[in-house]
Amino acid sequence: MNIKAYITYLGAILLVTLLSSGCSDQFLQDKKDFTNTTDDVFNYYSGALGRINDLYTDILPNSTSEITYERPSAGAADDHSKSTEEYSGLSRYVDPEVIIASTDLPSYWGDENKTSRSTYGRIRNCNDAIWGISNSSLSQEEKEELLGQAYFLRAWMYLHLVKIYGGVPLVKEVQNPVAGDDDGADLIVPRSTTKECIDFICDDLSIAAKYLPVSWGAGNYGRVTAGTALALQGRARLLYASPLYNRADDQDRWALAYQSNKNALDTLSMGGFGLAYLDNPGVNASNWAKMFSDYTSPEAVFVTLYNRIVDDGGSTNPFKNNGWENSIRPKNTGAGNGKNATATMVDLFPMADGMKPGQSETYPYNQNNFMLNRDPRFYRTFAFAGVRWAFDGDPTSKGADFPYTGTTYTLWNYAWYQDTEKRDDGEQKGFAADGLGIDYQGVYIRKRTDDRDINNSPLYDYRIDKGTSPFGGSAAPYMEIRFAEVLLNFAEAACGANKPVEAVSALQQIRARVGYTADNNYGLDADLASDRGKLFAAILYERQVELAYEGKRFDDMRRWMLWDGGEGQGSLSPSFALSGFGGNTCTYLGAEPFNGKRRDNLELRVSDNVGDGIANANRDSDPVKVDRPSAWNLTTQKDPSVELVDFYTTKLTRKERLGDSNGKYVDFKPKYYFLGLSRNVQQNNVTLKQTVGWEDLNNGNAPGTFDPLAE
Repeated sequence: MNIKAYITYLGAILLVTLLSSGCSDQFLQDKKDFTNTTDDVFNYYSGALGRINDLYTDILPNSTSEITYERPSAGAADDHSKSTEEYSGLSRYVDPEVIIASTDLPSYWGDENKTSRSTYGRIRNCNDAIWGISNSSLSQEEKEELLGQAYFLRAWMYLHLVKIYGGVPLVKEVQNPVAGDDDGADLIVPRSTTKECIDFICDDLSIAAKYLPVSWGAGNYGRVTAGTALALQGRARLLYASPLYNRADDQDRWALAYQSNKNALDTLSMGGFGLAYLDNPGVNASNWAKMFSDYTSPEAVFVTLYNRIVDDGGSTNPFKNNGWENSIRPKNTGAGNGKNATATMVDLFPMADGMKPGQSETYPYNQNNFMLNRDPRFYRTFAFAGVRWAFDGDPTSKGADFPYTGTTYTLWNYAWYQDTEKRDDGEQKGFAADGLGIDYQGVYIRKRTDDRDINNSPLYDYRIDKGTSPFGGSAAPYMEIRFAEVLLNFAEAACGANKPVEAVSALQQIRARVGYTADNNYGLDADLASDRGKLFAAILYERQVELAYEGKRFDDMRRWMLWDGGEGQGSLSPSFALSGFGGNTCTYLGAEPFNGKRRDNLELRVSDNVGDGIANANRDSDPVKVDRPSAWNLTTQKDPSVELVDFYTTKLTRKERLGDSNGKYVDFKPKYYFLGLSRNVQQNNVTLKQTVGWEDLNNGNAPGTFDPLAE
């Protein structure tokens, strides 16, 4: 074999902590260009390591990614997230007037499988590294250190495919069309069963866990560990044990998921991983929020690193910036327009005693004063009128639309209207305070922000004078898997494996970390351990809160078929019908199906008793500005001031503005739980069978015959 290695120096930047252009590391100083090399590169540790670093560059998840064939969703408002409670705006999966056909399927397989950057191109690069390192003259210790990372990254790529499609072709070694391969016959690989794929992924991860250390030194922070491999294995086993694949509630699958996740927790603990700030949650979960901009957090199980080096168009310095901060900050900070949370999400977070709104006897829920007495994580997930949201920068030089320096910034995003007709129309938007104008959001998403009140040395370089995105130069790390998720994966698997006491204990740890105590059982129902369906529901609810806007909710809804509970599955194929979970997952969990729902966006407008909420559309006509109270500093003040509560009560009122199209309601079709193969994928490999429920374009539009549930 004479294989090109697609190595670039950029692979290094994701594996070291570089917080400014002045930082350096031997890893970067020794960078070499390995492009157009032969297999001999694997006989040198530096060359083989460069190959592995390049795999990281191509494969690591991205902090702002929408769902693509390259990356999973990272919490952006993409087709996946807009199919859940997190964002409004009907995606193609839930728009009742859109019926996806085989001719217009989104392809998460890869647009062109022959390139190194497609899904199978990346898998090919992993296979190349595995073959080259295995057959090199490196020491056994060096081989295992490098192979462990390659096996993990190959498993990561395959799991991204399998969770969407079920069984896919398992290409386990580099295919070389030049060398013959039995006249090309060996190049054509059919779809394996889902079970074969899951087992293959888990075998790769077992090898990775065997070869990798439980932790690395500081110079290698960001590389995957043995615990990372087992955490991903636990995620894979949980997927296969969930109702989507486990229609009969097979206990053996739950047992495997339980053991994988238990092994992950044990191994991660050995490596110093755990819940960040477990004994010190901070005021309103300020330390829980701090972990998202912390390079020493024990929470970071699988992490992508960034730096704030400026791309100057010709620099040899590797640059990689995290754009999330710039995407969530309001327009009057100099950033974009921010991200809009739905009223559904605002209303579902627990109250301060851990109970759901409307169920708490201690804290009645006031929808107008929705910020009162909420779960501490609420205040770090959302931003709303009257809260301080400080940053390190000064946008005021840009003019009147930027009324605050970063250290004095307060969000005042209430709105008023020009006439009563627009005021009362759920489709109309008003005019907001402090230069936000019409570019305001009702409630902003604050999750994963680098808040200056929490981190007084922010990881971004505010660049308003450089003609770039002000927060675009952020070096905040991105956690694709964090310890809390592993603990929740374990809780769910333990519940499925009929180990409810362990499941409840894991939930208690998650809640204890943000300040709940044993005094009221951490806000959990006392009888959870005696009711499997209720315990599953509590775990999924905790995931919804703890992992909000981290790109996990669509996968959870899909695993549990929460749009319709699994109704209609039997019409696709008799083998698809649910025989476990009471025949309907929503009924089993005591949850309402999400189909038939609509997402609205919550807004605070000036109330009718202040000039009927009417004023001219300009900043000088703000009818309540003179009455504003002092800002709520969430990090030093646990509760809002009496003045802020009175301001909400007397000056503002809640308006729910239409988020989804008028007259339309969420409608996720039964066949969408498993996507079919797009035309180009089947044309590249004519042996690939189409998925049940989808038309086979290569076979006269005949019904698909590949069963993702068949073993």
